[in-house]
Amino acid sequence: MKRRDFIKFGTAGLTSAAAGSVGLLSWIPRAYAATISKTYYITDGYTAMPDGVDVYFKGFSSSSSTLNVPGASTIVQEGDTVQITVVNTLSSSHSLVIDGLPDSGTIAAGQTKTVTFTAGNPGTHMFYDKLNAPYNRLVGLHGAFAVMPSGSSNELYAGSATFVQQYAWVTNDIDPVWHDDVRRGRTPSSTFNPYYFTINGRTMRVPGHAEYGDPNIDSGYNPETRLEGSIGDRALVRILNAGMCMHSVHFHANHVEWLAENGQPRPQVWKKDTVLLPNSMGSLDVIYPYEIPPDSWPQVTTGSFPMHFHDEMTQTAGGGLYQFGLATTIKFK
Repeated sequence: MKRRDFIKFGTAGLTSAAAGSVGLLSWIPRAYAATISKTYYITDGYTAMPDGVDVYFKGFSSSSSTLNVPGASTIVQEGDTVQITVVNTLSSSHSLVIDGLPDSGTIAAGQTKTVTFTAGNPGTHMFYDKLNAPYNRLVGLHGAFAVMPSGSSNELYAGSATFVQQYAWVTNDIDPVWHDDVRRGRTPSSTFNPYYFTINGRTMRVPGHAEYGDPNIDSGYNPETRLEGSIGDRALVRILNAGMCMHSVHFHANHVEWLAENGQPRPQVWKKDTVLLPNSMGSLDVIYPYEIPPDSWPQVTTGSFPMHFHDEMTQTAGGGLYQFGLATTIKFK
């Protein structure tokens, strides 16, 4: 097993796989409301960055012996009763909030709390820890929460453009000094200096690297980040920014249909190849159409194309390891 497949836990002395189910979302509509239950364990530990540096994280995890950053995505239907149980395994207080939906309030060290609410506000939301803001969120206590319109399997909101598959991408900017301050119980006092940039907790690898093509590590090959479809398919991409920096999201081969920003439907659906992602819990909802790239000659129907951010710092790791940053692949089958 590769070193980066595992997390070293600072409090429990355990090791466990880091990946949770985050990106590729499956959904079957129902003619009725259901009760959806989810449990998250607040845990902490270390994970290795692409340059080999171990960085401290906290996460909404799938068990008390794992560390998942971001927390596994949840998708529900408008009108569902949602029960989210949070088990705080740490010695500090935390919370779980979805703006406009539930707020757990303070969950003390060692405490378990369940919040119950009716799902509304179809669209894309972030769940996060609002305590010690923004530091708890930045060190990993965040994830994606999606609400489907009642009875719909292929709309972001009632009447939106339609899709056939959907993904959740959660991006983050990582300053290891700030992360270590949080570990020590201190409020960061230095200027925010992000050294690593992740999409669903992963980064790219380049051809020839030992971890290139490993779906557990390489965001270009992980099925939760990698867009993959055939001509005629359409993918909804729910993009959430847990970090501090604004970003320019650039899709190759085709323009995306820009449906919503910060949870609000746009009055007009624009087709853009580059879209600005707001910082500090900003969000975008776009549809990527698998169409013959209009500028290709001769025309192509299969192949691989990049999605990367246009702000150059996001394409590095450790301040200079180029092409080991925030990017993924768009695959035409």
